[in-house]
Amino acid sequence: MTPEYTLPLADPRATLARAGGKGASLARLIAADLPVPDGFHVTTAAYRQFVDQNDLQPHILAALASADPDQPATLETASRTIRELFSQSHVPPAIAGAVARAYAGLAGQHPTVAVRSSATAEDLPGLSFAGQQETYLNVQGADTVIEAVKRCWASLWTARAIGYRMRHDVDQEAVSLAVVVQQLVPAEAAGIMFTANPVTGARDQATISAAWGLGEAVVGGLVTPDALTVDKATGAVLTRETAHKQVMTVRVDGGTQEQPVPEALTDAPVLDDAQAAELAQLGVQIETLYGMPMDVEWALADGAFAIVQARPITALPPEAALPEPELPVPAEWPMPNPKSQYMRASIVDLMPDPLSPLFATMGLSAINHGISAMSEDMFNLPPDTFSDLMLTINGYAYQQVSFSCSQWLLLLTRMVPAFPRLLRQGVPYWRDVAYPRYTETAARWRDESLPDLSPAQLLSGVHEMLDAFAHHLGALMASTMGPTSGSEVLFTKVYEKVARREGDPAAPAFLMGYDSIPIKGEKALFDLARWCQEREELAAYLAHTPTQEIVARYQAEAPAEVPAADWRAWQARFRDYLLRYGYSIYDMDFARPLPMDEPAPLLEMLKLFITGQGTSPYERQGAYAQRREEAVKAARARLKGLKRWAFEKALKWAQSQAPLREDGIAEVGLGYPALRRLLRELGRRFADAGAIGQPDDIFWLEEAEVETLTVALERGETLDSHAESVRERQAVWRAHKRATPPPQLPMGKKYMGFDVEAMLSGGEGDLEGNTLKGVATSPGRVTAPARVLHGPEDFDQMQPGDVLVAAITTPAWTPLFAMAAAVVTDVGGPLSHGSIVAREYGIPAVMGTGTATRRIRSGQTVTVEGSEGTVTMA
Repeated sequence: MTPEYTLPLADPRATLARAGGKGASLARLIAADLPVPDGFHVTTAAYRQFVDQNDLQPHILAALASADPDQPATLETASRTIRELFSQSHVPPAIAGAVARAYAGLAGQHPTVAVRSSATAEDLPGLSFAGQQETYLNVQGADTVIEAVKRCWASLWTARAIGYRMRHDVDQEAVSLAVVVQQLVPAEAAGIMFTANPVTGARDQATISAAWGLGEAVVGGLVTPDALTVDKATGAVLTRETAHKQVMTVRVDGGTQEQPVPEALTDAPVLDDAQAAELAQLGVQIETLYGMPMDVEWALADGAFAIVQARPITALPPEAALPEPELPVPAEWPMPNPKSQYMRASIVDLMPDPLSPLFATMGLSAINHGISAMSEDMFNLPPDTFSDLMLTINGYAYQQVSFSCSQWLLLLTRMVPAFPRLLRQGVPYWRDVAYPRYTETAARWRDESLPDLSPAQLLSGVHEMLDAFAHHLGALMASTMGPTSGSEVLFTKVYEKVARREGDPAAPAFLMGYDSIPIKGEKALFDLARWCQEREELAAYLAHTPTQEIVARYQAEAPAEVPAADWRAWQARFRDYLLRYGYSIYDMDFARPLPMDEPAPLLEMLKLFITGQGTSPYERQGAYAQRREEAVKAARARLKGLKRWAFEKALKWAQSQAPLREDGIAEVGLGYPALRRLLRELGRRFADAGAIGQPDDIFWLEEAEVETLTVALERGETLDSHAESVRERQAVWRAHKRATPPPQLPMGKKYMGFDVEAMLSGGEGDLEGNTLKGVATSPGRVTAPARVLHGPEDFDQMQPGDVLVAAITTPAWTPLFAMAAAVVTDVGGPLSHGSIVAREYGIPAVMGTGTATRRIRSGQTVTVEGSEGTVTMA
């Protein structure tokens, strides 16, 4: 019996096995008399015949043998090998003839069609394969259609699709691909409709995204569409957000491209209320047909709607899980011990937000243990001396700074006498003991095959990784963070007292221009940009493509406008950069993503360098190193005797410590990629067993709960659901996030008689009229638009010349300094990372304002007085 290589689009035989998920769905929609454009299926029999005739299956399996879903490079290699095989193979004449005849049967002469992949494992309940295979629009002519079909077949083997199937245990040998060839709707507007509210879970609402032109700009996230919420029962538009639409996808010869939206349409609503109601009613019909909420792609041409795809929504909140009213912001700050004193100081600077429950219980416990272990090694203190040093109040990290009489006795009799030894041995201890242990542990768990491990082994790895992290952090605090701050304070006092004259540079000038890890990372990115500039097509693509689009495809095949060899070489270089520098933390809480997880900020800086807007880090560092040497030479020339001796001693200590602090902070997250990988694998198993909704929900559990769930998994027991606890804790976290933690509890500005206000993380901040006061940390005066960034998810909002306003900056924020005119933070002081980097960049900075991110609006003009420590809002 001759296989059927094509079927009419409405053919009832277009099942999942023959026509794939997309094709079967379209046949079902047509049978229900819904407005679906005409077309035909190229069946899975055609794909299998193509593979058999070209003897591809053994080569496919051989290429997949070394693919590992946890190692993207292996997926890329397998994909590239398979797709090259497809490219070199020929479509059998019987298949080509069947496709040509079906195409000729469509209405019109040389009709324009869309050629869409339709996998047999696609659009299944619980799985979403959307976007993993290719679609080709504006295809015309039988030969061109046949070539597009072959390219669709090859797209079954993209790296993303291979990895997704592996992670979800989809049999790679059983998958095949059908193709839908469908007359292209000359859409004036298009978009997506969900027949339930994907944010709230409300089943009585439909949400519509609408943009001008073809729908690819909306599906691909290239444009901000209009957003409407419609009551499905009445058709009433409940909410409407009309976007400023700048680009649209239009047809051009041989394909599509993005073009500017005509000026008259940029701010015009795409759909009126009547059209929105009509579209929502179509959504109701589709949902009734399938018996479940649906994700629908639609197009509008000549006033009529067409449905081009419909699939189940795979990630919809339960209907009962509607958002709770926001919890009140905490008004009280209850101290665990009313007689103690607590500060947001030291490493708390790296924890500006409320902590995730897992880091608050597991992470802080490890840090306390690490500090105690360091104190035992360096000062011979009992192992539990600092067991409760770090804790949380209303979710925020605090450091306990009150000690019992016995603790004071130990500090005075053991720690103080050992301080000279710490100055001699602290750095070698960190460099030769703690750092190698951290590095070795991170490397071992980074390369471990996690799917092969039991839950208990995974949790053991988490504890081992955390112990190495905390030991390293404790050594850093003792050997670099503390001594660096002390050495800079001492040098500043000595310099001001014995050496500085009017017109001389400030003390920080003597400590700048060193080659720290953040500077090395910036140089490496600058070098990568220069390499890109030598490749015209690559440079143009990277410079002018939206960053989020680059993020979405930087591990995929080359864009059409970039030579494949250049793209692969760039991918290798960028992946190498992420491995070397992408572990710098945005926040010490391991629940937060890393630059290697969210590389958009690095790509923004790369684009800046490619377009020639950023200053060379080589030149900037060289200028500061020269300025440092000139300042030292001038001071030495006029000092003699005891003054010269005091200056030299203080300078030597401060300069020996200056680069170490930045290196230490940059290396805090060295083990986080391995740690997060372990936790998320454990979270995946909890999610598969129904304990939590998704792998990352593990960060909303507490340590004891993780331990209990792990034991239950080991025993093969049914796991209790923690979904409600996760939801409640997320609501509490949001409420705490709106609070401003006092820098000291009980509230005050002194500690043991010393004024410590300038050295503490920001509290409520002082506001006089429209001027916010903070700590002056880098001199200069700038008036410019403010850009308030709450985390890496906002980095793409930053524009060159903006004032960067953030809760805190860590080494992972460094790329933004190249664009910033000034820096303002809620948290920090003169020795915090942001202050040091701002001085390196020569831009004003005001730290520790307490509430800048709450009081300043993005786009608002502000004047930053870095020498006065003030921010004036226009």
